[in-house]
Amino acid sequence: MEILGPLKFLPIFKNKIWGGNKIKTILKHDFSPLPNCGELWAISGVEGNESVVSEGPLEGNNLNEIIEIYMSDIVGDKVHEVFQNEFPLLIKFLDANDWLSIQVHPDDELAQARGHERGKTEMWYIIQADEKSKLIKGFSQDTSRGEYLKSLKDNTLPEILNFENANQGDAYYIAAGKVHALGPGILLTEIQQAADITYRMYDWDRKDDKGKGRKLHTEEALEAIDFKAEKGGRIDFHTHNNQSMPMVDEKYFTTNIIEINQPLEKNYDELDSFVIYIVTKGSFILKGNHGSMDLGIGDTVLLPAITQKVELHPLPEATILEVYIKL
Repeated sequence: MEILGPLKFLPIFKNKIWGGNKIKTILKHDFSPLPNCGELWAISGVEGNESVVSEGPLEGNNLNEIIEIYMSDIVGDKVHEVFQNEFPLLIKFLDANDWLSIQVHPDDELAQARGHERGKTEMWYIIQADEKSKLIKGFSQDTSRGEYLKSLKDNTLPEILNFENANQGDAYYIAAGKVHALGPGILLTEIQQAADITYRMYDWDRKDDKGKGRKLHTEEALEAIDFKAEKGGRIDFHTHNNQSMPMVDEKYFTTNIIEINQPLEKNYDELDSFVIYIVTKGSFILKGNHGSMDLGIGDTVLLPAITQKVELHPLPEATILEVYIKL
């Protein structure tokens, strides 16, 4: 079997003040002994949070170590040329049991001016949502810097934001600069640039057990915010059984959705990139020169760029997000 077969990683669990239990009950990842889990980092090369291979010949090695050794065989020639030994994406699962802070992320230019490698653009795909769950994306109308600052002072920021109903299977593209927040009852997967930069604008007057609120980043956020109104919050995409259907095709990542109910062969011979599969529903068997691997809801797997062909065999059906980079 090839040593560079598909790679699975140990989950990195994050206890959050707003986290719940769906990562355990729905995605079947046991985050004990944490009391709750707001985030599961599934594939990460972020410093201090590097994913470690969970099985196979490379078990115990972290993602950045593997890229340093195998380079473009893992990520692709162009991706390695641009990002060197850094993995360019971060894949997460989020479980919101309460409102997340209203927040914004900087773009590449602003982040680099502040000493970071890159900004943070992301997308969400909702795996499960409770009835009447909501999220925030952008402002409800064009807003000025002054109006925004007044709303902060008056503690009325939510009143000028765009609320969306959250439903299973909905997807959202959150460009850097777009104000956003998740509401209670939402379980989703997040695909993002490999950056951990968040400017917290408003935290619902939440206090910890010592009566203290979390730090806000009012000044840092000001330069990052896109004050334009949000027009059409959701990604408009279609599905077709046993085909890769486009969702997002941007410079930071491409994401397709695959719904399978019969075996499907995928050929990546012409693609100069790694491929990530994120299982959002059902289960399937991944087959290739490496052998076979069982994958179910909540699993992610990284196909090295050297991978040419794989077969997806549903059990009896599955929904998968297919993620890669086109440079």
